[in-house]
Formats: sequence, C-alpha cells, structure tokens
Amino acid sequence: MPRRMLMLAAIGLVALLLPATAPAKGATAATITGPGLGGGITLAGEGQDGGEKLMLIAQDAGFWPAVFLTSPNPMQGRQPAGTLGPRYTIVYVMPGPNGASSDIRQDLYPYARPAPVTYTEPGQGYFETERTVGGWYVASALLKDDLVDIGLPRAAPLVSDTGLQVPWTALLGAAAAVAAALALAALAVRARRRERPAPAA
Repeated sequence: MPRRMLMLAAIGLVALLLPATAPAKGATAATITGPGLGGGITLAGEGQDGGEKLMLIAQDAGFWPAVFLTSPNPMQGRQPAGTLGPRYTIVYVMPGPNGASSDIRQDLYPYARPAPVTYTEPGQGYFETERTVGGWYVASALLKDDLVDIGLPRAAPLVSDTGLQVPWTALLGAAAAVAAALALAALAVRARRRERPAPAA
C-alpha cells in the first residue's frame, strides 16, 4: 500500500480514537532544530501547501502512538539498545479548542543504529485536557529519508560532547596546530642537544 494511503489510514484511525470533544487534526506547523541546521527548518502543517512532508515525518517518527493511546502500543519505556548519534528536536504546533494551540516536543535520532529512534516525553499537554503517551519509538529507515529530504545531512554530523556541531575545518585546524607544536618541540630538543658541550676527555 502506498505510504500516502497508509498515512491517511493512520490519521483516520486516530480520529476514531480521539474523544468526541477533541479536534481530530494534525499539527498546523513544526520546527526542527539540531546540528547543522542553523536557525532550524520550519514545516507547513496539515492542509497547507507542502504539509504532506510534515505528515510523513510524523507518521514515520511514531508521532501518533506517542501522542494518542493506540492498541497495540509500539512505544517503549526504555531507550532501545544501540547508538543514538546526534539529536534533533521537532516541535509540533497542535491546534486546540477556541483557537488555542499547544506545542509537543519530540526528539529525533535519525542516525541511530541499528535503526532510527525517537523519544517523546510523556505527559505533554494538548487539546487542553489530553496528555501525550510518550516513550521511545523504533522507526524505520524511512524517517531518515524524510528528514534528509527536507535538509538534514545524509551522513551524521560530528558532534562534540556538549552537543555542538564540530565542523571538519575545525578538526583539520586543530590537527595542524598539534602537528606544528610537535614539530617545534622536536626542533627545540635538537637545538639543545647541539648546544651541549662535549664531555671532557
């Protein structure tokens, strides 16, 4: 079944599971931030031009089961085994009653191994009275493809321990500086050896 049909079917299922008073709509917009994205990437939401990109990301990132209780529930309470890699964050703007809106945050690990994963904090409020189910979600490779399609790098960027992106130019510069320092130290040792007087006979 084409992905678009699967997405529409998932949205329809969510609409059936929602309380009668809750608006059965997806996010009206979203922003993704993370290494290499500068000020971030803003995506149009449901019903807007280009909104299908956000809907695909939401589907492949496990947004629906992370927000709405589904059965079976694919969400996990513990971080899956493997390497996470750089973290990206998507903030969904969810419409609510009386023109109000709520933000739902989800962490994305598109370069995780052996498979991309996402994490949604439980208990985030939306639709005034509802709370996110939350947890860890093991995604497929489609999630990475979705994110690369909107501007994320194909390969995982290098990130420092503080979470800051480390550009290749900085690494090359640091390596060159270390090499230069070692070369100067070697020259200094040689010069000192030449300056030492010869031992007495």
